[in-house]
Amino acid sequence: MTQTALIAGQGRLPAALAAAMEDAPLVAALDGFTPEGLEVGQSFRVERLVPFLNFLLDQGIEKVCFAGAVQRPRLDPALFDPQTAQMVPRLLAAMQGGDDATLRAVLEIFEEFGLTIVSVPEIAPDLVPGAGLLCGALGPVDKADADRAAAIVAALGAADVGQGAIVQQGQCLAVEALPGTDAMLRSLTDFPPGLRPDAARGKGVFFKAPKPGQDRRIDLPTLGPQTLAAVRDAGLGGIVWEAGGVILLERAEVIATAEAAGLFLWAREP
Repeated sequence: MTQTALIAGQGRLPAALAAAMEDAPLVAALDGFTPEGLEVGQSFRVERLVPFLNFLLDQGIEKVCFAGAVQRPRLDPALFDPQTAQMVPRLLAAMQGGDDATLRAVLEIFEEFGLTIVSVPEIAPDLVPGAGLLCGALGPVDKADADRAAAIVAALGAADVGQGAIVQQGQCLAVEALPGTDAMLRSLTDFPPGLRPDAARGKGVFFKAPKPGQDRRIDLPTLGPQTLAAVRDAGLGGIVWEAGGVILLERAEVIATAEAAGLFLWAREP
């Protein structure tokens, strides 16, 4: 009997993580957030969280790993069971504190049921690159842009806003907020002509990093082929991220595509 449950969200990460595990996990998914390429063994709703946690315990689950994208679901008061209903004030208070506070509250509840939270790097360290240049080359302007973007993301993260920023020749072109990374990158196509700096002096950098102080057992930033394609289409020079703090999916495909497009990929030392 498996001892690990994978709480899967949307995207490719849950399937990649399950493939890296020695024993097949019990795959559970929040209702409405189905992962790609992975069969879900149990779905659940927040309104019935306690019965779901008891189900995990009944299945002999001891460890839980969260992977994949989810959004805050709309709660139906009619579906709450009595035990989960008692947690509502606690969860609502956490939600008012932002995404990080909400995630911490969720982790605490799982731990109170005796479940150990394990992170993606613990299970599949190869998915989280260490420091180094994976491909391409950065000039002085690119490195300066990466430094500025890192400072911006740190400031945004401290306010629980986002995990990404785009900087070109010292100018912040966009920051990540609720709409997410793809929306941020697409926004560059709406810039009025002449507003963006001359690409001949530096195409710009997309930077990604965890928020300062966030619990890294959950919600690590993720990069993959879709992100790289959006960076290429946005006319940027490449992607920089915090080494050891960002998940890279389909590494071989991403590197090959980046090399073909002349983009750099740099896992930057924090």
